[in-house]
Amino acid sequence: MRGLVLFCLVALATCQSVRNEFSLNPKKTYEYRYEGLVNFGLGIPNLAESGAKLMCKVKIVGVSAQTFLLQISDLAFEEFNGFAGKNSFIAAPKLSQRISAQLVKPFTFDFAGGHVGNIHASAEVSDTVVNIIRGILSFFHITVKTTQRFYELEEAGIHGMCQSNYAIEENKETRDMTITQVVDVTNCREKAERYRGMATAVLDDISKKRGDSIATTVRYVYTIKPTVEGGLISKAHGLEQQHFSPFNVKGGSFKMKATKEIVLLNVKDTPSAVTYGPMKNRGNIIFKFVEAGAHIPVLMQNLDDAVSKAVELIKHLAQVNNIQIDSATTEDVMKLYQLLRLVPYEGLEVMWKQFAANDEHRRWFLDTIVEVNDARILKFLQKRFQDGDIAASEAFQTLLLAFNHLDAIPELVEMAKMFLNLSYSRSNILVWHTVALSYGSLVYKHCAYYTPCPVSVVQPLLDFAVDSLKHNNEEDMILALKALGNAGHTGSIKTIMRFLPGVSANPVDLPPRVLSAAVQSLRLIAARDPHSVRDITMSLFLQKDLPAELRMLAFMILFDTRPPMALVSTVTAHLQEEKDLHVVSFVYSYMRSMAKSRTPDNPYLSTACNIAVKILAPKFGRLSYRFSKAMRLDWFNDDLLLGAASEFFMLKNATEIIPTQIMMKGKLYFIGRILQLVEMGIRADGLNDIFGSIASAFKGDFSDFKAIYQQLHNLESQGNDKPLLHFYSRASGQEWFFADLKRDFIRKIINAVGPSAGKDSPVWRAIENLQKGISWHRTKSFLIFETRYFQPTTLGLPLEISKYYQTLNGISVNAKATINPPLTDSLRQLLSSEILLETDGFVGCTKDIWLSYGIYTELFQTGVEFKSKIPYSIPWKLSGKVNIREKKFQLDIPLSKEEVKLITVRSDVYAVSRNTEAPSLPRMTPMMPRAIDSNDEIVRKGPTIVQSENEEMQKPNNWHPRTKMCTDNNIYGAVFCVESELRRAYYHEEYPLYYFLGYTNVALKAVPVQANKAVDKIRFELNAGSIHYPTGTQELLETLGRLSKEASSRIQLSSDSESSESELDLSSPNTVMETESVFNSTPVAIFNIRALAVSGNRKPEGYETAVYYTPKSNLKNTQLIVSQVGDNTNWKMCMDTVLDGRKEAKAHLRWGAECQSFEMSLRANTARLPGSKPTLRAKVHWTRIPETMTEFFTGIKTYIPGMAFLLGFNQEWESNPTQEVSASVVVASVDSIDVRFQFPEYTVYRQSIPIPLPRNSLLELEYNSRNITM
Repeated sequence: MRGLVLFCLVALATCQSVRNEFSLNPKKTYEYRYEGLVNFGLGIPNLAESGAKLMCKVKIVGVSAQTFLLQISDLAFEEFNGFAGKNSFIAAPKLSQRISAQLVKPFTFDFAGGHVGNIHASAEVSDTVVNIIRGILSFFHITVKTTQRFYELEEAGIHGMCQSNYAIEENKETRDMTITQVVDVTNCREKAERYRGMATAVLDDISKKRGDSIATTVRYVYTIKPTVEGGLISKAHGLEQQHFSPFNVKGGSFKMKATKEIVLLNVKDTPSAVTYGPMKNRGNIIFKFVEAGAHIPVLMQNLDDAVSKAVELIKHLAQVNNIQIDSATTEDVMKLYQLLRLVPYEGLEVMWKQFAANDEHRRWFLDTIVEVNDARILKFLQKRFQDGDIAASEAFQTLLLAFNHLDAIPELVEMAKMFLNLSYSRSNILVWHTVALSYGSLVYKHCAYYTPCPVSVVQPLLDFAVDSLKHNNEEDMILALKALGNAGHTGSIKTIMRFLPGVSANPVDLPPRVLSAAVQSLRLIAARDPHSVRDITMSLFLQKDLPAELRMLAFMILFDTRPPMALVSTVTAHLQEEKDLHVVSFVYSYMRSMAKSRTPDNPYLSTACNIAVKILAPKFGRLSYRFSKAMRLDWFNDDLLLGAASEFFMLKNATEIIPTQIMMKGKLYFIGRILQLVEMGIRADGLNDIFGSIASAFKGDFSDFKAIYQQLHNLESQGNDKPLLHFYSRASGQEWFFADLKRDFIRKIINAVGPSAGKDSPVWRAIENLQKGISWHRTKSFLIFETRYFQPTTLGLPLEISKYYQTLNGISVNAKATINPPLTDSLRQLLSSEILLETDGFVGCTKDIWLSYGIYTELFQTGVEFKSKIPYSIPWKLSGKVNIREKKFQLDIPLSKEEVKLITVRSDVYAVSRNTEAPSLPRMTPMMPRAIDSNDEIVRKGPTIVQSENEEMQKPNNWHPRTKMCTDNNIYGAVFCVESELRRAYYHEEYPLYYFLGYTNVALKAVPVQANKAVDKIRFELNAGSIHYPTGTQELLETLGRLSKEASSRIQLSSDSESSESELDLSSPNTVMETESVFNSTPVAIFNIRALAVSGNRKPEGYETAVYYTPKSNLKNTQLIVSQVGDNTNWKMCMDTVLDGRKEAKAHLRWGAECQSFEMSLRANTARLPGSKPTLRAKVHWTRIPETMTEFFTGIKTYIPGMAFLLGFNQEWESNPTQEVSASVVVASVDSIDVRFQFPEYTVYRQSIPIPLPRNSLLELEYNSRNITM
């Protein structure tokens, strides 16, 4: 019995000495085998993939109770690029040596309670290598609770402070524990991620509920063996899977799979104390992002001696793109950006001194240096401003782009303040505007990343605004408010309120355009402090004594805050008592448009507006377009997570005919963000002062131009210096340009281009230079956007999603003019001279677009890339001759003997591998094999060749269409062709991603072909006859006015009485006889146009268009005849129009051989029977038309019911004439019409359609029933 008890006690003691809690013994040395692998692709067989693998041995040695040493040995790095099952990983020995040189250095880390603390490494070890160590050590960062089988907790990890779920299973036989840890990396409290270049793209949380573009799962599985010292990891495996799509991840995605594994090799006692050199604290287990700096994901190059390489590259790019854009070199611009980002400030100054004297090199340098997005560019520009060795136009462009691309960190924002105080900044109004607006934009981007945002960053603009108000400086007030609007800082609200009536502590009496700028300066604050902005804008909107324009602007900003249902109801209630119809019309039309919104940022506001419109419609639903209006059109697709919206605002008031302000803006909705594209606006206060008194008298003919010219000519007598127009433009929500068009500028233009202008006119000097011959060219590169998103992987490698859009634009012009007789006194002589102009040149651009997804470090890159190149190219060589007196114009275009590509779109998706030991030899395999029609595929990129067999790659869902369509022409010796080639492999589960997976090549070309006769050139001639041409401005206007009236009398119909008693029969015998008599009359030629293929002395071929006019009695007849010119041709097209002032308008179209093959006719008339409403009727009837037209219109006809439904039309199925389409418009009220369309099988109609006409326009129609041509 005692023996049994003793045995139990010994067994119990033994069990208690074995523990499962994970720990490391500081007296032991642990050796593991580690392997980490990452792979990118679609996860679909026979599609290319890329990947990287790192293998090594890991030794962990105890230094002290809570400090351990980590050593790496036997490191090997391998790359994969090709097709799974057909290609294998390839060793990269040079890169392995480079990585190993850092990894073999000792690392230490703090360890306590199963968690890794701070990591220490030598100073020369890069952050990228330290992150790889984090990926290894994350295996030893685990929380083990032996008393629970399942538990959740928030803990720090390589992905940040995230939620982890643990599940524990125990092997009863071995007592080993299997621990499964799942990390929720989507909803981390402090997530390790970084955005760059996306500050102005507003994050939309509601949009993310529709779907996301990224989905990630992370799982670890540990096998822990119990020991006396504690739990020991004998094996562990990590798996991270991510799905990414530029669209909704539900509809197909690229896939990233990262796996890592450690296996225990042995454990032994540490023989002696461990020594190591000085260490630097590199942070805890959470991933630390490496400053991207010069590293660009879409390329890799040798970065040694950056200054020399950048200099040579600028010279090379300037040379090869001098005459036209060389699309093969446009990607070198990205290499130049990368090199410049490595050049120190002193190097930039050296390059400036070298390039400053060469205009071409100088432009290239200033255009590309803006991508140096740190303190160096600010120092460089400060030096230029202080030395004054940069032109105002150069300063404007360079500073605008430099500030826009600057990294908005606190140190750089503080440095940028100095530009507000430099004297050069205020030396030119354009530069000063750019400095203030750009600084405001920089503050906005800074506040997007740093919350809370200190008031100190916006303080200079606040001081500027207060000072301008104190001195009542209107120009400074507008600039300060616009800059504050760009900044969007919540701390500027109190300052802005000082400019607003009714909300300011002190009464303000400021000009309307200042008040407008003040209200609009709240537009970006609306998203950051919606409650404060609602209070301000609602207060302004409810003040009925304020100008209507100010109230409407306040309403716009109010709705930018996405007000709740209660506030929309309040607006609706007040609107029912509103007396100003412009305010009513604007608000009602805005809410009506918003009620139809389908974008994800407006679901609740759209619902509220829908209810409001139902309440307001009975009272305000019939307001015409002559009142202020707001319109919005939008679209959003859940599968693409893509949408767009456009808005138009027209602000008017009751006392002015011309709109006070017009604004247009567009938005793009893209993967959970809202990007404001382009916004433009015009204020027309000054135009109302000048033309408001005469606008009501406009007749709609040429006399209006005479009245406008007279008003402009009398500007000198008007002392008011109020701007005629105010323009502004915004991009990404940031105002970057505004300007005032003033009276003085208009006077200078009139004096410079007037017929009396002499040798002191700039136009005269330009003509003199043109006679001597000019040669001018410009090229400009522009990185339109660079957006990058970084997050860690479980391997400690940075995952990056980036988008690049680079464009290189160019224009080259050579021209020389000959004027006979030459000018001697004034520009009036041009009216009696013959002008010959010869010119050649080029205009075009090349757009390069990249979308990359992968691991991108300074050591290696692996991932997938979408790459697109779109070159536009329009070369020309032509000569033109103009004789104004004789009204003759001739244009000769020599025929090119070579094929010219006008537009080309090329794109493909690649599996990409690059490494720093062979940067010029990237491995790029098209994700979809190109050899669909061949046995093998070879993709060449430098000397590296990726070859793959086509066996089993051909699938039934492969699609490889090739098309070529050309215009049919054998006269001019050239045709336009569209060629396309697509390669796609369709997978239903990959919709819509597979639209873009594969090779695309589409090109529009001008192609020389064999013509009927040899062609030297194509000639266009216009002959308008010879009439007396005016010799002065006044006579010119009178002559044009007379011609305008004559033309109107030829086209418009006059009525002999104020109304018709009845509608006349359109096909009466008298009408037909009169028409035939007109057609048989002798016509008078008005003008003719010829397009001919010319070759030496041979008879030209081509087409001739002649317009004739035959007046007789009350009928006005115009004939258009298009004839083919050449031997043995009889094709013609004849169109006769007859306008009867009392009855109808008629057009008769015939074409084919001698105008006899095909025929159709059009008729239109207006009529008003006694007691009925004015009606306009139109009818199209065809007798014979070509089969291709029949097929085309049959196809169009199928879409009409759907389009009619979307536009609010009703439909009735009924039998109508089979070869006829008719329409009728009935004046339903003073501001609405009823419309009805009859097709052979059905009729569509809609009633009470508002029309954009003044209230009395339709009343005039009732008493002036006129026939018009439709």
